[in-house]
Amino acid sequence: MDADRDVVWITTRRIKADSYEAFREAWRPKDFPEGMLTAYECWSDERDVIVGFSTWSSLEALDEYRGSDVEADRRRAMEPFVEDESSGQYAGRELEIPNDD
Repeated sequence: MDADRDVVWITTRRIKADSYEAFREAWRPKDFPEGMLTAYECWSDERDVIVGFSTWSSLEALDEYRGSDVEADRRRAMEPFVEDESSGQYAGRELEIPNDD
């Protein structure tokens, strides 16, 4: 990845109806991993589609976490609630929004 770009991991999951609270408990990592800079949880009005968005210090940090026992345990805990999932890692950057002050 270029130095002026962030490493971004985005995962979208459709979860079973009325399982948001149980899913969220399983989804939240026990410890936030080294190299994770920001993390967001986004949800639909019905709370049946959850999007996780995180930025990372490097592709290596993300890959290390994705292959870790902590992530494997987290995925096993979420599995009973997930109906569908898509995930990808991307290069990205924050857009600068002009300030009219």
